[in-house]
Amino acid sequence: MLEPMFIIPYSLFVTYASVYMLMIGLSEMEIGLITSIGLFVQIFASFISGFLTDKLGRKRALLIFDLFSWSVATLLWAVSQNFWFFLIAAIINGFQKVPHIAWTCLIVEDTEPSKRSIVYTILQFISVVGGLFAPIAGILVAQLTMVPAVRIMYILAFISMTLMFIIRHLTTTESELGIRKREEFGEMKIGRLLSEYVRTVRDIARNKKLLIIFFVYVLFQFQLVMQNTYLSIYLVDVLSFRDSTIAIFPAISSFCMLILLVVVVPRLKQERHEGYMVLGFALSIAALLLLITAKQGDIVVIGISTILLAAGLLFANPYLETAVANEMEDDNRANMFSILQVVVLLFISPAGIIGGITYNIDPKIPFLLMIIALFLSAILILINRKNQIRQRVTNGSNLEVQ
Repeated sequence: MLEPMFIIPYSLFVTYASVYMLMIGLSEMEIGLITSIGLFVQIFASFISGFLTDKLGRKRALLIFDLFSWSVATLLWAVSQNFWFFLIAAIINGFQKVPHIAWTCLIVEDTEPSKRSIVYTILQFISVVGGLFAPIAGILVAQLTMVPAVRIMYILAFISMTLMFIIRHLTTTESELGIRKREEFGEMKIGRLLSEYVRTVRDIARNKKLLIIFFVYVLFQFQLVMQNTYLSIYLVDVLSFRDSTIAIFPAISSFCMLILLVVVVPRLKQERHEGYMVLGFALSIAALLLLITAKQGDIVVIGISTILLAAGLLFANPYLETAVANEMEDDNRANMFSILQVVVLLFISPAGIIGGITYNIDPKIPFLLMIIALFLSAILILINRKNQIRQRVTNGSNLEVQ
């Protein structure tokens, strides 16, 4: 119920975040550098997040680090004047990985595995509805011009998010596992903590299915980082859309996803989740191909591309998140999520710099890299599916022999 207090203000400023930096005077290369430094900070935050989530408890870690990484960061963005303001804000915002791990544990641990995809779909639904408010940002930009409008969006985000974090802390309960882990942590020595991390790494390395799903997750996040950083810039810089116009596209995306969530998603079957992920990747590839072949100002083609991109995200993301969550053992979830996030970020942290360099060479190259990442993701899911079928056949044959 409280998620809209985060999603709505986030939906307002996220479309304009990169363009706002351009208007302040930053170059595409500086924007890419800030993105990558922020991701490197997230690597450190991810590494300590399992430790902090178990020590503080899910709820307390969520409150403290949400206030730090989002409330403080949005306030800094609101008053930013140059590269250094944005860099400090990106470093602070990088600690969002601690509340991300705490939040994931909190919503997963007391939920039956069969119902986790429903939880993620509901969160996706809330995110989609929040996106419908994006045109308000366009109206603000049209009335006030870019920089003053985005400053107001960040101030509104600071107020709304801060209230949300406090109210959520007061109205939610700690998970049973979170309570137990916090009690166990008080008696745990540093040596045992390190051995827990080593054991977790070993468990991940031995889980072939988790490794494949995890690599897909890495590729998917890599292309999402590039998309979130350079899509708005591409629309303004290359396709010549006005600053106030680009806020229409997130609204189109949200409207499309809302229809799919109401009409299509309830009919989807959990056992076919691999097929839905592949479909999502294919739709996203088609969307990106339309984007890079579109002519300047072609709002119809970009509208279709936006719809396909939205559908692709809706089919791929909830099932991918669920696949990762279901492959983890409950008792060691915080540490496992923590280590997985570290590895994810090690792979995707260069995305901003790679995007900046390739964008300067040719603005289409970052989107071609996204297409390659999505194509590889689809291939890996199909390989994983084939391995599962082979394993079921082998197990069935062994049972017949017995």
